[in-house]
Amino acid sequence: MKISYKWLKQFINTNKTPEELSLILTNIGLEVESLEKVQSVPGGLEGLVIGYVKECAQHPNADRLKVTKVDVGLDEDLQIVCGANNVAAGQKVVVATVNTTIYPTAGEPFKISKSKIRGEVSEGMICAEDEIGLGHDHAGIIELDAEANIGSAASSYFKLEDDFIFEIGLTPNRADAASHLGVARDLAAYLNLEITMPDISSFKVENQELSIPVEVQDLDACRRYSSLSISGITVKESPEWLKDKLNAIGIRPINNVVDVSSFVLHELGQPLHAFDADAIVGQKVIVKKVSEGTIFTTLDDVERKLSPDDLMICNAQGPMCIAGVFGGKISGIKDTSTKIFLESAWFDAVAVRKTSKRHGLKTDASFRFERGTDPEMTVIALKRAALLIQDLAGGYISSSVSDIYPIPAKAFDVEISFKNVTRLIGKEISKEEIQATLNGLGINIVAQDQEGMKLEVPAFKVDVTREVDIIEEILRIHGYNNIEIPNQIRASLNPSQKPDKELLQNQCADLLSANGFFEILSNSLTKLAYSSQPDLAVKILNPLSSDLDVMRQNLLFSGLEAISYNQNRRNSDLKLYEFGKVYSLENESYKENQKLSIFITGAKHAENWAAKSNAVGFYNVKSIVDLLINRLNIKGLSSVETTNPDFSSGISYRKGEKVLVDFGTLSKKALKMLDINADVFYADFDWDLIIKSVRNNKISYTEVSKFPSVRRDLSMLINKELTFEQLKQIALKTDKSLLKEVNVFDVYVGDKLPEGKKSYALSFVIQDEEKTLADKQIESFMQKLIINFEKQAGAEIRR
Repeated sequence: MKISYKWLKQFINTNKTPEELSLILTNIGLEVESLEKVQSVPGGLEGLVIGYVKECAQHPNADRLKVTKVDVGLDEDLQIVCGANNVAAGQKVVVATVNTTIYPTAGEPFKISKSKIRGEVSEGMICAEDEIGLGHDHAGIIELDAEANIGSAASSYFKLEDDFIFEIGLTPNRADAASHLGVARDLAAYLNLEITMPDISSFKVENQELSIPVEVQDLDACRRYSSLSISGITVKESPEWLKDKLNAIGIRPINNVVDVSSFVLHELGQPLHAFDADAIVGQKVIVKKVSEGTIFTTLDDVERKLSPDDLMICNAQGPMCIAGVFGGKISGIKDTSTKIFLESAWFDAVAVRKTSKRHGLKTDASFRFERGTDPEMTVIALKRAALLIQDLAGGYISSSVSDIYPIPAKAFDVEISFKNVTRLIGKEISKEEIQATLNGLGINIVAQDQEGMKLEVPAFKVDVTREVDIIEEILRIHGYNNIEIPNQIRASLNPSQKPDKELLQNQCADLLSANGFFEILSNSLTKLAYSSQPDLAVKILNPLSSDLDVMRQNLLFSGLEAISYNQNRRNSDLKLYEFGKVYSLENESYKENQKLSIFITGAKHAENWAAKSNAVGFYNVKSIVDLLINRLNIKGLSSVETTNPDFSSGISYRKGEKVLVDFGTLSKKALKMLDINADVFYADFDWDLIIKSVRNNKISYTEVSKFPSVRRDLSMLINKELTFEQLKQIALKTDKSLLKEVNVFDVYVGDKLPEGKKSYALSFVIQDEEKTLADKQIESFMQKLIINFEKQAGAEIRR
């Protein structure tokens, strides 16, 4: 949700900077995810000043150019060559001085430099509207009023102010904060300020010539319906101030009537809808449900089949709007509309949520109705919008306010105990502060004594219905960071299960971070296309969106999304890891498993003068996998080629029949789903199996042997299907007490060898920790190795 700093300041009078308000908002539960500077004119006219043309003469070498002397408030006047037909001495103009970057309406920004134009020095530029992004006029330079101050900033003359936009990660329970008023209410409570509401005192009904009766047939789904009519309007483009406000928060302006409804929605949190009154057949509005299969064309020109559970705003002939969700094409505001019927309603949250999901429509209106709007705001918002439409589109209010509200919303009655407030918060907060906080949040104190309070919580606080919710509100405004940590903490000892899962995870995380990896944490919800087995996917009954409709079955695609995001921002060298749960549906029961994923892509290290920047490969991910397994002290693993379809090639380490980890090169199919062109190396650990396999992961120290080790090499011809792991196991079974290391240092496959064969060169490090090895003992060991390789692997030793 985007909130404008300038807009907020229309509700509260504060000198706090945007950065200070960001911190405050986050501390009181409205997390600011980003703060962005927004300029109504690109570049904000920075560097542009007001100048006075003192002299204007014909250019000696060009008929269409003039040479001017311009006073911009400096010690010396600037000589500027200008090609505009209307430039003349005595004018006040906008000047771009040397080194100023200007942002034209069309085209790329460019920097002004001192230059010679047809032999005459030019020290700046006298600007036209389109050259600085103020409009599209290029007929001539901008001529300013005589009162303009020479040398002052052009941004001040045109009254441009930068705005700042807060991107707030609004949680679903905070429907009360889904507007500038709601956010301002929280800030006012924290800062102990008054809220300044928009002035609607000038609202006046001119006549009753367009009184359109309303009938609400379903009072459960539509609990309040307020409306009025406006005649004599002119639909046109919105003024700049309104377009600037909407553009700043990411709303595309359409026309003055529709833009006013969007403006009021984001200002007060109350959705509105305007109908072309001439499209209301029978001049009557009926709020009802229609028969199943009714075809209705929405504003996006899509035909939709309606459900008998969809609440519709209808005329005497048929539906005009899906209530609380989306308008219809026929009754929408057109350029030719002169009379409108304006709706401001309170629809049932559950009904709107089901309809929105049924049709796959997510709008600003449904976003708010689904979470719960303020039933007491409908008439206020209606009058606010009517006054704005009159101001921007002309016309007059041609009906009284119709307000169908048979069963007014009741406030939530809640009692709180001061003792419980102190107990749950962990700190005693004064009764005066509690009173001020509750009053600031709009919560009415009905009665109070030494023990506690009786409260009435307004209906717009949909998530505040219990004592604990009230205490949370008090704590939120007091500030979580203002709760001191006690010097002494009393706790009982609780022997943890061995191995300690959290400790084990922290040890592995520390090891990976120490080796240059960054930890990521991604959403457990994902799209069905990312499921390896769609039939076993755990589907969400009420998904937030089509991209978050199932629980993830693996950690692969969340990691690839992070890689794609970084690579699209020219950050290609990545080493990432993630601990997380995955979910599946097996035999009609839900299964949850813990996983660890590792991703490596890009270069091994940044490019520098001392070393070439080589790309990472399979053995980089293998070394990390082996490092983790050695740290965890897991023994008895077997190694086979992976059968996991996510890999184009890779290895599985198995513990018995179960896969402990798959690792290798990801398949092109998996990478293509995220448009990743570079190779990605991936490891997928079964963390639950690791927990079961770990017995003692403590680091142990063995004294360095004082007896030397000996290396011997063997070259052999073997069948292509044999792996190094198989040869290694044969060697280890020969004599574990002496053999310390087995490595392959050369592999050859080519047409010079018999078909189906390959050549391996292996090295063996042997050592006796009790004495120095004798030549005879070494020779005996090597002979045993040769015999075992020949018998068990069919190897031909190359002597």
